[in-house]
Amino acid sequence: MYDEIEIEDMTFDPALQIYHYPCPCGDRFEIAIDDLRDGEDVAVCPSCSLMIKVIFEVDDLPPPPEDQAPGAVAVTA
Repeated sequence: MYDEIEIEDMTFDPALQIYHYPCPCGDRFEIAIDDLRDGEDVAVCPSCSLMIKVIFEVDDLPPPPEDQAPGAVAVTA
């Protein structure tokens, strides 16, 4: 494990629904918000072998988008 990073220090991309953080190799660590909601706490860099532990509380994560809310049902007319 390379480091432990507070989620407040990471950047959230609402379009991709991922958090990212700069990696020393020049790329960035990434973890999907759905993985965080599922209890995962390790973000990986796709370009090197480094990993970071994300420090967060599930209750502090942004809510799911309206179209992906738990129990949501798509209705077509």
